[in-house]
Amino acid sequence: MSFDEIIDRRGTHCAKWDMMERIYGVPASDGIAMWVADMDFRPPQAVQAAVERMAAHGLYGYFGDDGAYLDAIRWWMANRHGWQVEPEWIFTTHGLVNGAALCVDAFTAPGDAVVLMTPVYHAFARVIAAAGRSVTECPLAIENGIYGLDLAGWEARLTGRERMLILCSPHNPGGRVWTVEELQQIAGFCRRHDLILVSDEIHHDLVFPGARHRVMALAAPQIGDRLVMMTAGTKTFNIAGSHTGNVIIADPALRERFRARMMALGISPNSFGLHMITAAYSPEGAAWVEDLLAYLDGNRKLFDAGVNAIAGLRSMPLQSTYLAWVDFSGTGMPPEEFTARVEKGARIAANHGASFGTGGESFLRFNLATPRAVVEQAVARLQAAFADLQ
Repeated sequence: MSFDEIIDRRGTHCAKWDMMERIYGVPASDGIAMWVADMDFRPPQAVQAAVERMAAHGLYGYFGDDGAYLDAIRWWMANRHGWQVEPEWIFTTHGLVNGAALCVDAFTAPGDAVVLMTPVYHAFARVIAAAGRSVTECPLAIENGIYGLDLAGWEARLTGRERMLILCSPHNPGGRVWTVEELQQIAGFCRRHDLILVSDEIHHDLVFPGARHRVMALAAPQIGDRLVMMTAGTKTFNIAGSHTGNVIIADPALRERFRARMMALGISPNSFGLHMITAAYSPEGAAWVEDLLAYLDGNRKLFDAGVNAIAGLRSMPLQSTYLAWVDFSGTGMPPEEFTARVEKGARIAANHGASFGTGGESFLRFNLATPRAVVEQAVARLQAAFADLQ
């Protein structure tokens, strides 16, 4: 397939394009949607073929015999990440926002607090608050232009009500791939403060040359009795609408607590997602991912060069994900001013940094998983919108 193909997603009930004008005021006619974290690319042909086989069969009953699905997950984790997973460890949820919400429900109680390393994926704070828990923000440090840990600062922020830490690994929105040493430090922090560690690794396949993702379960095996892993193929293969994610728990006691909540809430997966993931986690899917990463790497380089040439703007070096995190603090503008230039001047919809928590106020997040011609157009528009700063 060609990632350069322009696919018009407008009018298809696509959140990213069809909700852009309503939420951001960016016109649907000629605006560029760079906010929602899905891609403007078709998935691997193997995934499309699996859906077409379902449609040709024409019956959509309950899914049974998930052995091939579980084997596909295990094969992918072993071959791509060197991680051996047992089938009984795997729970399938309706995506990883649902998985995070279930973890909050299973392992904390109303009035408890959950630690987030901010700025971080905004849905975490949303589900925590909706569950009657509170967020303890532990801001990340910026070291040499990228995010790092601030363990001493975090110690001072704890209230004693914290029962869980949700880690984003690789990090969204900063694109940081944590080192083994950093993962071990996070694990030690959780051990010292008796926290369940939920490691959301949904972007683990989208890592650029020069960086290597480390699975938390392998990087810090000593934390296994309090570790919950979350993975999915939905970001990797652009099938987020299937709402299929995996919560993987090796520890038997934690596993039974989670299983009980799944049973109490009557949660079971949808068949479309299971067929799609089974097809995607395959040698064909792996080859597609390699092509995707090469293309995204080109988009990343193009976008960073263009944005960093604008006075006052700085795109954080991206080690993973397709989500550029751009700092506008060098312009001296308040958020409402630089955001207006992007939305009204450049006609681009990008995520507002403040929604990711403390530390995100001077940033916007731009989705680069779109044909290169669109990235080129976005860069040109941004340069024009801030041309007076040159």
